[in-house]
Amino acid sequence: MVFLNVIVHGCLNGSRVVMVLLAIELGANMFEIGVMVALYSALPLLLGVYSGRMSDRYGVRLPMLFGAVLLGCGLLVPYLWRHLGALYLSASIIGAAFASYNVSVQNLAGAWGPREDRARNFSTLSLGYSISSLIGPLVAGYAIEYLSHAAAYLIFSISTLAPIAVIALHPKLRKFEVPKSAGDRRSAFDLLRLPELRRVMIIGAMVVTGWDLYMFYLPIYAHSIELPASTIGLMLGAFAAATFIVRFSLPFLTRRYNARRVLSVSMFCAAAMFVLFPFVTGVWLLGALSFSLGLALGCSQPVTLLLAYNRSPAGRTGEATGIRFALNHLTHSTVPIAAGALGSAFGLAPVFMMIAAVLAASGYLGSKVKSSAEPTPPPG
Repeated sequence: MVFLNVIVHGCLNGSRVVMVLLAIELGANMFEIGVMVALYSALPLLLGVYSGRMSDRYGVRLPMLFGAVLLGCGLLVPYLWRHLGALYLSASIIGAAFASYNVSVQNLAGAWGPREDRARNFSTLSLGYSISSLIGPLVAGYAIEYLSHAAAYLIFSISTLAPIAVIALHPKLRKFEVPKSAGDRRSAFDLLRLPELRRVMIIGAMVVTGWDLYMFYLPIYAHSIELPASTIGLMLGAFAAATFIVRFSLPFLTRRYNARRVLSVSMFCAAAMFVLFPFVTGVWLLGALSFSLGLALGCSQPVTLLLAYNRSPAGRTGEATGIRFALNHLTHSTVPIAAGALGSAFGLAPVFMMIAAVLAASGYLGSKVKSSAEPTPPPG
């Protein structure tokens, strides 16, 4: 499943790169490109909860299969129709496909195997996200350079055939069922009335803020101190490499210190690093900060997934995952705009301080999460 997730998420990440570059070639302005990028998050925001309910009601296989098929179709649109309208349509379809697929695959990771394996499952799943974040854009760049934008879309579309085939035919996945709820169905947002689950979801959205704004503002800050593009790329690569490395150690860390403590400490460390950024101009120090920040933020996604899943009512884990997914995409859509307005008015330093404050607050909230619902460590 992790291998398939690398393909699906890699196609998503790669299509973002192809979409932006093709839109520029077709004469789109920055506002139009911004709308296209927003469409990747708009439908996940709207469909996240519904996708979670479908995952709980029908199991994970059908939503995953539907998402993979829809992704392949969405990637095929710009190949068949080389027009700005095709890019808008493609981004919308891809966003909807990813909502259906990703919510179910996260629900699957939590439900697969015994309870004490969840930390390892989410850590391994997150390793797939790290790999796809490197592979997708790399494939897109080489495909565009040596073939064409349309060919890049076609390559990604054909790549979805592997997940489609495995999901449709894999015998264990065909028989796998998520736990069903014995209670009556109510509004998914009733789950937000559960204090611990609500707290974890808020923490997850705050963590996404730090991740997004680092990816957005590090290149801006590095450019402002006249660093070349290749150096900026190496810093972003160091960050991605660190997220990959730290996720290998997460099962050990969560067994040794428990998930909420790992999350809290890592967020306080990330906040301290953001405070330092505006005062550092040396290339090596900035690279070290980026790597260290990747270690801290790399813990966030699998740990918040684990905490949220463990605090979700039986039979409604898909709904809870869908709400978390929707909240995170709301953050994806709104926070960069607010931070951009702050940076335009007051400069970059206040933006870094704002991010540090948000992450420190998430660390404090993480320290208040109760541990009663966490899985017990395996013996030995």
